[in-house]
Amino acid sequence: MRDKKQTSFRDGIRPYIMVLPSIAVFLFCYIYPIFYMIYLSLFKWDFISPTKDFVGLKNFITLFSKAEFRQVLSNTLIYTFCSVGIAIVLALVLAVWLNHPGKMFAFVQGAIFSPHIISLVSVSFIWMWMMEPSYGLLNWLLGLFGVKPSMWLQRPDTALMSLVLVSVWKLIGYDTLILISALQSIPKSIYEAALLDKAPGIVTFFKIILPMISPNLFFLVVMNTLTSFQAFETVSIMTEGGPMNSTNTLVYYIYQNGFRFYKMGYASAAGVVLLVLIGIMTIIYFNLLGRKVHYQ
Repeated sequence: MRDKKQTSFRDGIRPYIMVLPSIAVFLFCYIYPIFYMIYLSLFKWDFISPTKDFVGLKNFITLFSKAEFRQVLSNTLIYTFCSVGIAIVLALVLAVWLNHPGKMFAFVQGAIFSPHIISLVSVSFIWMWMMEPSYGLLNWLLGLFGVKPSMWLQRPDTALMSLVLVSVWKLIGYDTLILISALQSIPKSIYEAALLDKAPGIVTFFKIILPMISPNLFFLVVMNTLTSFQAFETVSIMTEGGPMNSTNTLVYYIYQNGFRFYKMGYASAAGVVLLVLIGIMTIIYFNLLGRKVHYQ
C-alpha cells in the first residue's frame, strides 16, 4: 500500500520536475529582468557606483518632458505601423500570386523567403552599400530610368522610410510563406461553390479567402508588431539613430542611455514605457482585431 502511494506521488510530481528547468530559465531570463527594470526606473544610477539614489517618478517626468524622447516614440510608432502594414499587404498579394503549383512558383517562394534566414547584421551592411548615395545599387538603378538619386540614409525626411524598406524586405518572405500555407489549407469545395454561384473574384477574396486566413493574418500582425517594436540592429548599424534623431527607436534609445551614457535609471524608465506600449498594443489587437478572426 505504501509503495503504491509513493509511486502515485512520484507520477504526480514528475511532470513538474520535467518542466522545472524551463520555468526557472523563464523566470530568471524574462520575469526577473522585467521587475528589476521597473525597480531601477525609480533610481538614478550610473551603472558603476555601488549605491543608487532614489528619485521616484523623476525619470519618467524627464522622459516625457524631452522633445528628443517624444520624437523617438513617434519614430518607433511610424516605423512599426509602416513596416507591419506594408509587409502584410505585399505578402498577401504575393501569396495569392504564388499559390499555384509549378517549379517557377516554388523557386520564387524560396527566393522570397531567403532574406528571413539572413542575419540582420549582414542585411544591414548589404543595404548600406545599396543605399550609398555615390555608388550604391539603388541610385544606379534610379539613374537608368532618369530619376534623380536619393540620399536615402543621409536625410532626415528619407532615412526612416529607408529603414522601413529594409524591414519590409526582411519580413515579407516569412509572411508570404505563412499566408501561402493558409491559402492552401482552404478546401477546394469552397472555391467550387463560389464558382457555381458565379461570385466575382473580389467578393470571393473578401468574403471567403480573407475570413478563412484571418487567424494567420492576426498571428502575423501581432508577431511583426513585436518584432518591429524591438528594432535595434538596423538602426545601430545603418544610422545610429541619425540624422538628427530621425531614425532613433525606443530600443536603441534605451541602449544609448544605458550602455553609452550610463544612465541606467533613465534607460530603465524608457524600457518601462516600451513594455507598457507593447502591452497596450497587444490589448488593442486582441480586442479589436481578435474579434474579427474566424476560427474554423
